Amino acid sequence: MTTDTGIALVERDEEGVDKAFRKDVLAGLGQAPKAIPARWFYDEEGSRLFERITQVGEYYPTRAETEILGSRGGDFAELIGPGRAVVEFGSGSSVKTPLLLEAIDPAAYVPLDISGDFLRESAAALGAKFPGLPVHPVEADFMRRVSLPDAVAALPKLGFFPGSTIGNMVPRTAVDLLRSMRATLGADEGASPLLLIGMDLVKDSGVLESAYDDAEGVTAAFNMNLLTRINRELAGTIPADAFAHEARWNDDLARIEMHLVATRDVAFEVSGERFTMQRGETIHTENSHKFTPRTASLLLLAGGWTPLERWTDAKDQFSVLLARATDQREAP
Repeated sequence: MTTDTGIALVERDEEGVDKAFRKDVLAGLGQAPKAIPARWFYDEEGSRLFERITQVGEYYPTRAETEILGSRGGDFAELIGPGRAVVEFGSGSSVKTPLLLEAIDPAAYVPLDISGDFLRESAAALGAKFPGLPVHPVEADFMRRVSLPDAVAALPKLGFFPGSTIGNMVPRTAVDLLRSMRATLGADEGASPLLLIGMDLVKDSGVLESAYDDAEGVTAAFNMNLLTRINRELAGTIPADAFAHEARWNDDLARIEMHLVATRDVAFEVSGERFTMQRGETIHTENSHKFTPRTASLLLLAGGWTPLERWTDAKDQFSVLLARATDQREAP
């Protein structure tokens, strides 16, 4: 494996705490209703728990997307072609990422992730599986433009964003992310960058709620781990036993919402600031928007990407779309 130390763009204070994490948590707990961005789930334990979520019976997205990636390799090879640097926004899955890499014969692989330890573990595993492939992990917040390693600067790029993580963002934020991806990939330099992105589809609300509240309780543990992380990294005193996991379908906004619900009145501190919550009040921790073919295409277009092809699994539960960076002259 050829590795690169990457470019750490995570800004930390003198105590080693991610400044953006502290800012988002304090702001989110201070507002009404309370909300914390879902990206802060992914410390090392959160990343491991999410890998477990993808294996529970109720959670269909990973199986559906893996089916698409495993059955459409010929299409990917034809439309994407060999020799691109695959830039994955988020550390690669041990199952999904190899399916793509095997199909398209890339020149390099660049995983981007804010969780450095998990990033390095994932990069090492991928490097061992593909010993001839240069791997350049970059610890960074990919919600903004990231400077890629010099080793891939001259290569055409393919962005890879599986898992329908784009659905975790409200539309405005999702559009901003798509635009920052376009900037990261160098949309106006050489061959037009491509983006392969997973988007979950609207379906029966019962199927959706079960997928985010599995019987084994893995998703609940994933949600609750956010409180553990806050207590550990931000000197928090949040009583975890005073909160419960809840997943609910919001039909008006076409999204599953995850909440941490206070089961009693509580008071706690985070980074020296005091907060109170009444019984029944929630911390809104995640949105998972679901798409129709039309809304998926509109979102990509708004973010500066022109859809080229769309694939779904056999049950029509999930979609994977290929798009190219829209030429500035084509933009409205």
